[in-house]
Amino acid sequence: MLKVSRAAGMLMAVVAVMAMSACGSSEPTASSSPGGDASTAKIAFLMPDHGSTRYESFDRPLFEAKIKELCPGCEVVYANADTDAAKQQQQANSALAQGIKVLVIDPVDTTAAESIVASAQAQDVKVVAYDRPIPGTRADYYISFDNEKIGSLIGASLVDHLKATNAKGGVVQINGSPTDAAAMLIKKGVHTALDPSGFKILAEYDTKDWKPENAQTFMAGQVTRFGKQIVGVCAANDGTAGGAIAALKAAGVNPVPPVTGNDAELAAAQRIVSGDQFNTISKPIKIVAEAAAVVAWEFAQGNTPEPGTMLFDTPSQLFIPTVVTIDNLKELLVTSGIMTASQICTPDYAAACAKHGIN
Repeated sequence: MLKVSRAAGMLMAVVAVMAMSACGSSEPTASSSPGGDASTAKIAFLMPDHGSTRYESFDRPLFEAKIKELCPGCEVVYANADTDAAKQQQQANSALAQGIKVLVIDPVDTTAAESIVASAQAQDVKVVAYDRPIPGTRADYYISFDNEKIGSLIGASLVDHLKATNAKGGVVQINGSPTDAAAMLIKKGVHTALDPSGFKILAEYDTKDWKPENAQTFMAGQVTRFGKQIVGVCAANDGTAGGAIAALKAAGVNPVPPVTGNDAELAAAQRIVSGDQFNTISKPIKIVAEAAAVVAWEFAQGNTPEPGTMLFDTPSQLFIPTVVTIDNLKELLVTSGIMTASQICTPDYAAACAKHGIN
């Protein structure tokens, strides 16, 4: 079932990116949109935090490289808000003052970002919501993986595993930041899997700023409170998963119950290999980063990119994610080229990698 979902998702992603690339594959020409020549356009790319390693390691370089390919004379104005919504507002104001034509933003706070959208659009600057939607106001476009689907996939994967192992007890649910609309979509998806599963949700927590240390503190309290009743942890991303696992290990819980994740970070891959984390979600960032670059370039030229769907009354393109467990990690993360065996199999994980044939 997962292999079918993966194939369908990747096909959808490739078709969507190729279709949008075809629209913007011509040589840069003078734009009909306000601001003059698109071939020297400035495009802002504003990311939310450093807590997730993906933004600096993948999203930024992939987006910048695709813009460079599409428009060699264009400039990417980059900033990372480090979980500070006020700082992101300042960064957006600075980008607008520099004369950007398009603003691509992964908001720290999806409510606070409404004013950024309004300010940009008032200056005829197109806004692309990236990864996280901005439900309270209509951006010009939204690009992401399907976040509600992510929640349902990690939750269903956990439930299936607990049933297969005849687990008896309940689950702790650790959600993402309450100021992140994408996190709330993941939360909704998790509930669609957990609520009818027969496994009681012992406790649930919305992790402020997605910070692993906040998830760790919460999980430590639940270990004290529920002890061996905890047979699984449904964490919304790899950072919160890491925090939960740290709390369980610090409390001497052995073996660690299955813990979910999301983002397919290198550290998560290593935890899956070692048996500390049960699953994660593969959502190749190259897909969304390059799709966002194509859409931004289309807007910079004065064109209107075609949406794949509508979400929050916003033209959107949503890609399908894939669950990763130890059973398919080599295929989905190593063979696919997302990461290398040598990156995963450092000395601390060499024996575990050999056990699972990852080399």
